[in-house]
Amino acid sequence: MIPVIATSGDVAKVLLELGLVVLGLAVLARVADRLTLSPIPLYILAGLALGQGGVVQLDLSEEFIEVGAAIGVVLLLLALGVEYSAEELTETLTRGWTVGIIDAFLGFVPGLLAGLALGWGGRAALLLGGVTWVSSSGVAAKLLRDLGRLGNRETPAVLGILVFEDLAMALYLPVAVVVVAGDEFSAALVSVLVTVAVVGVVLTIALRYGKHVTRLLASPSDEVLLLSVLGVTLVVAGLAEELRVSAAVGAFLVGIALSGSVSSRVAILIGPLRDLFAATFFLFFALQVDPGQLPAVLGVALTLALVTGATKAATGWIAAARIGAGRAGRARAGTVLIARGEFAIVIAGLGVAGGITDELGAVAAAYVLVLAVAGPVITRFADAMVRRPRPTPGPVAPPESNW
Repeated sequence: MIPVIATSGDVAKVLLELGLVVLGLAVLARVADRLTLSPIPLYILAGLALGQGGVVQLDLSEEFIEVGAAIGVVLLLLALGVEYSAEELTETLTRGWTVGIIDAFLGFVPGLLAGLALGWGGRAALLLGGVTWVSSSGVAAKLLRDLGRLGNRETPAVLGILVFEDLAMALYLPVAVVVVAGDEFSAALVSVLVTVAVVGVVLTIALRYGKHVTRLLASPSDEVLLLSVLGVTLVVAGLAEELRVSAAVGAFLVGIALSGSVSSRVAILIGPLRDLFAATFFLFFALQVDPGQLPAVLGVALTLALVTGATKAATGWIAAARIGAGRAGRARAGTVLIARGEFAIVIAGLGVAGGITDELGAVAAAYVLVLAVAGPVITRFADAMVRRPRPTPGPVAPPESNW
């Protein structure tokens, strides 16, 4: 006989709650699709409404929330890594490192200074700098597809910045993990060196032996391929977490190692899983934020949104100008980078889980809410903002006669 681990009433309650949550997420995704906006802010609002201090509080265990959020991060970063090849990453680092450094400075410093000014201390300030630094690759990619801009002249500049930021996160997240743990400088230095070594090894394997790795996982069966990739991803993510490199980084590197038709198939196969667990990830993060704290931090979030929205637009403008894009292209490149999303929540989630400061989660939630909505809206009107009305032509005088 199968041992009974819970009463039927408990199981029924959990299933009902989860079913209602998933249906609610489906409704929110449908609304966002109708509005042609990212569903991220709606997921966060739902989590605030259902979490501690919300309208209705879900009776979910902390372990369940943590595991669900962790799986969401892993799948989100795996899907992101599949979009890039090792060649693209190395080329981006070679050609666009100057713009990447400008982007890092203009995005990170405002959050760092704000954290220090608020008296949160150095650890929380470093995390807030990460929150304000990185654009949402998911939102930006969706905007480029929806607006038909993938073939535009400025798009390579946008993608270059996104790739640089995503790869930089492979180095930043382990540092954030050490910062949250409160380890000494020597431990932080060791963690960074380990991370650099791991990233270097994975990129080397992907460049030289990527075809062999892909061949080992390849299968004509979608089921076998999906299970193989997910199994490898979870194992690597777990090992990365043990090494304090971050599970998200491990999943991202697995995605990079895949190449050719296998990476394209994997992107399609994990798409529905990614969407499901990414939605639950944003929801679970917001469940841990007390909505009663939002009014007190709304001014800070709005100020950071204005400052970093402007600096991100400036970064995109500079990057597009370097490849010869016109004024409209520069504006489009800058505005598509404004939205924040997955990485901002991942970084804030580390701080919330580590108990550094409760205000960090509230500021991050409000900040992402503002920019995840404002970014796409501003992007849609980027052309109109820089387009100048053409002068109305007057009557054309007849040419003078030479006679």
